[in-house]
Amino acid sequence: MKSSCRQDASASILSAMWHRYETRGIVLARSFFGEANVLMTLMTQDLGLVRASAQGARLSGAKLAGALSTFVESGFVLVRGKGGWRLAGAIPFENWFVRMRTPVARERAGRVSGLFLRFAGEAQDPELFPVLAGFFEALAVLPEEDHDAAEVLAVLRLLATLGLDTGGIPGKTSDFTRPLLADIARERAGYVARINRGILASGL
Repeated sequence: MKSSCRQDASASILSAMWHRYETRGIVLARSFFGEANVLMTLMTQDLGLVRASAQGARLSGAKLAGALSTFVESGFVLVRGKGGWRLAGAIPFENWFVRMRTPVARERAGRVSGLFLRFAGEAQDPELFPVLAGFFEALAVLPEEDHDAAEVLAVLRLLATLGLDTGGIPGKTSDFTRPLLADIARERAGYVARINRGILASGL
């Protein structure tokens, strides 16, 4: 009887250790280790900022390669074990890097992604993903004249989500419409001042 209980407990622990999570996410950064492995940093819809390893992802013909490029939005299957997060599967949805088209737009995406990596940590706030996804879509579909306001709005929403800005912000979390961005552009100086105060207050 005791042996059976121990086996059941061990099975429960093992099941918890290897629970699978399915979530949508965007690859913000990646680095390589070993001969063919990739360590990715993902902003996910349900788990916040996650660092996960993808074993063998750099091998020739690896099925996951298309889903693991920087600024690609994919559906991910993640497993959390004793060594951290591991990628078990991925299906690419949008390649924002390609859709952004211009180097300037990609530079803006890189700056904002860097701030997400710097400030978000392991935060699991559900508002972080739609802010980033909405910003990337704005860079892909809106005229370049709107991109500066979109960057200001994305950073302001990041800081507000993390409690580093308490002022009012127009629109919904993922809203980057042209009329809204025109309003942001008109009040740009005030919003930038708030961003600077929020960054300073963070101490990071």
